Amino acid sequence: MTAGDILRSAVSNTFRSKVRTALTVVAILIGAFTLTLTSAIGAGVSDYIDKQIGAIGGEDLLTVSPAAESGSADDGPKEYDPDGAAMQGNFTLLSDADVEAIRATDGIDKVEPAAMLAPDFIQYDGGGRFELSVNPMVGLADADLAAGRQLEDGGSPELLLPSSYLEPMGLADAQAALEQTVSIAVTDYAGTQHTVNAVVAGVQNDSLFGDGAGFNEELRTQMDALQKTGMPAGVPSGYITSVAYLSTDIGAEQLADIKSDLASQSFTALTVADQIGAIQTVINGIIGVLNAFAAIALIAAGFGIVNTLLMSVQERTREIGLMKAMGMGGGKIFALFSFEAIFIGFLGSALGAGVAIGLGTAISSVLSNTVLASLPGLHIMLFTPASVTTIIGVVMLIAFLAGTLPARRAARQNPIDALRYE
Repeated sequence: MTAGDILRSAVSNTFRSKVRTALTVVAILIGAFTLTLTSAIGAGVSDYIDKQIGAIGGEDLLTVSPAAESGSADDGPKEYDPDGAAMQGNFTLLSDADVEAIRATDGIDKVEPAAMLAPDFIQYDGGGRFELSVNPMVGLADADLAAGRQLEDGGSPELLLPSSYLEPMGLADAQAALEQTVSIAVTDYAGTQHTVNAVVAGVQNDSLFGDGAGFNEELRTQMDALQKTGMPAGVPSGYITSVAYLSTDIGAEQLADIKSDLASQSFTALTVADQIGAIQTVINGIIGVLNAFAAIALIAAGFGIVNTLLMSVQERTREIGLMKAMGMGGGKIFALFSFEAIFIGFLGSALGAGVAIGLGTAISSVLSNTVLASLPGLHIMLFTPASVTTIIGVVMLIAFLAGTLPARRAARQNPIDALRYE
């Protein structure tokens, strides 16, 4: 009997007891369905987080800020130091000297300071005036765009407009907003209001890590200069944070050295992984728990396979004896029952994955247009061929392992005793 004959016989034998096989397949289907859905949720959320990384910096960026003072409330108030770092409200600001110190650190190619900008309003074509918040990180790294292009430095003032501003400002859609000129008002230190014109380079999707418009270097510089107009000498000023661009080919050990060097200079340096690591840990933990429930369902289904095949071996004892009497070896009999187990696993996993993809895609589409409409670009379930194939393969492996015991029992049958079995 060839391998093809064994495979055909295994498929045919699987349907001898249709009800028993169907119940086993349903048990596997439930586990594969759950595992496919949880895997898709993890992939969808991770994909969305990756897209949002542009809002807080890419992999080659460090967010560098003044280090927080250590201590507890029991230590009492901190003594005033007139020579200390610049303060604005409750924020410790970076001075120009701090920026230069960061720029001089080994392993850092360039530093972009982020000023604290507080525009009064934004207006398009003489229409309504709307308050505008500014995300200092947007524009320093690539943002998740609904339309348009990333900001460019070295030219005229540009901004990335949040998608939520389109309709209120009288812009039909994201495409209609591109290359339009808007007016941004800012009040200087003396109370005089100034207006700056800027071009909409792109429209950005609302970010998971912070809302607000993004300004290019020219617009940031103009706005910062206008805000400081009329500021008396000696008034503290500076930057709320800065973005340091790392040199190419920086490894984990070198990155740790750069962070340590900056820490010794009283700076706190954070990578993207540092900033969103807690979020990813929580998400991965939730997905892990859901996957554990799916694994329990698959283990239960594995016992169903064992039961199904053990009963099949018992019912086909004389048939096994006849096959052995005709010269069929124990290895081929083992393969025959193993193929039956694998085929049952394939049926259950393929059906479970198929149902999960169909139902999950529909649910994801509905959620994207309703509950999750405020988070453009988020598809709560993302099915990838690689993950689906892996799940089917894992379930088939579990089925093979579950079928090992019945297959071994069948392979070790004594042909004479099997032929006498009633």
